[in-house]
Amino acid sequence: MITDQLIVKSGKEQNTYSKDITSESPKRSIAKSISWRVVGTLDTIIISWLVTGTLSLAFSIGLVELVTKMILYFFHERIWNSIKWGK
Repeated sequence: MITDQLIVKSGKEQNTYSKDITSESPKRSIAKSISWRVVGTLDTIIISWLVTGTLSLAFSIGLVELVTKMILYFFHERIWNSIKWGK
């Protein structure tokens, strides 16, 4: 459970999982990047539409944002995955 990961018992972290959860595969990072960007891009399109009042401009902004932020997120995840702090 997630609470097991957050609670420190007797000065030692308790890990109830049999599988190593300290790193992710690049495929998992890609899947997370795509799913998060779908949510984020829809948010950007809606906000852009509300601000500009133009749906075509909102989709243009959303498309550019989708590509750039997905790439940035992938590298951000891979860098954080290589940092041992907090694992």
